[in-house]
Amino acid sequence: MSVPGPFGSGNPFEGMPIFGDLARMFQAQGPVNWDVARQIGSYMAAQGEPEANVDPLVRISFEELARVAELHVANRTGLDTTVGGKPLTVRPANRSTWAETTLDAYRPLFETLAGALGSGGMPAGMEARIEGDENAEISEELLGNMLQVMAPTILGMQLGLMTGHLARRSLGQYDLPVPRPPRDELVVVAANLERFASDWSLPPDDVRLWVCLDNITHAAVLGRTHVRETLLQLLETYAGGFRPDPEALSSRLETIDPSDAQSWENAFGDPRALLGSMETDEQRAVKPRLEALTVTIEGYVDYILDSVGTGLIGSYGPLAEALRRRRVEANAGDRFVEQLFGLELSQKQYDRGEAFVRGIVERAGEDGLARLWSEPRHLPTPAEVDAPGLWLERISLPDD
Repeated sequence: MSVPGPFGSGNPFEGMPIFGDLARMFQAQGPVNWDVARQIGSYMAAQGEPEANVDPLVRISFEELARVAELHVANRTGLDTTVGGKPLTVRPANRSTWAETTLDAYRPLFETLAGALGSGGMPAGMEARIEGDENAEISEELLGNMLQVMAPTILGMQLGLMTGHLARRSLGQYDLPVPRPPRDELVVVAANLERFASDWSLPPDDVRLWVCLDNITHAAVLGRTHVRETLLQLLETYAGGFRPDPEALSSRLETIDPSDAQSWENAFGDPRALLGSMETDEQRAVKPRLEALTVTIEGYVDYILDSVGTGLIGSYGPLAEALRRRRVEANAGDRFVEQLFGLELSQKQYDRGEAFVRGIVERAGEDGLARLWSEPRHLPTPAEVDAPGLWLERISLPDD
């Protein structure tokens, strides 16, 4: 029986044709088997069922609403809402398509993670157990080679599982404030938006307009080169700080029967199999700066949405409350994916970002808020996020 992981109980890979040929699975080049990751991500996103294309009328609706949102965000923020001179557009997609685009977008971070996890070598204690067993049928060299061969596929399984889980829940591509390669097209999940609107009895067009505003505002902030590069550097440092848990990996390996595909699935279906302890000293050192920047981005985006949405979206009050409750009710799988990137997007952190932004506006008005993304030295420190007056005082000082 499979051990329940953060993404639910049961065997998430049950019935997948990919496990019919283990030899083919292990023929990977590089630190991650991306073919496995894509297949599992798509399968998990669609729950193994065929997905229909998005209705053309829904696409037209998003095209019209995105134009409205882009105009209001540009006017309200003063930020550039174009990429290469092209205005931002919003494309509704099905879940498996969203999973595939997200896997590609997060690939640099995932490869950094893979490099960190691949630096541990043979699990501690495994060598001693081999040398102490005169009847061992497997040599140290063979086991080391096996681990090297297995690692890309194991990571592919886990990354596909996580991406597929995100696709089942995410509304747009910036549910997590993780920069993506600059493109003038933003991808949202049509089925999830429809389900959210239905669950909360909200007008579908109001929810669509909100997700357009949200994603375009995120894209405008992350379109600032220094914001994007700083956040990516912090995320890469955190991802690169993971270290494999030798004891956990050893115990997983001991349960594997090479002739039984189910034993592989049971051993590595839970992403915690390789990650082990969630934070190292290196990660704890970078996390305050990472949190400071992400909560500032989220606080700013929420402020802009409140400012624009109140007058533009008829059901904005109920919609905002539904979104707040959605954040609070995030499940273990959501939290695990957040932790993978060093993000702690609890309501407490959203409130922290909101208090910082509103503190700026109360003290310095909209002109003060406009300075937030204007240059690299204006990005707040962790201490300043909790004391907006200190931030305003610092940025008012002349450059050294």
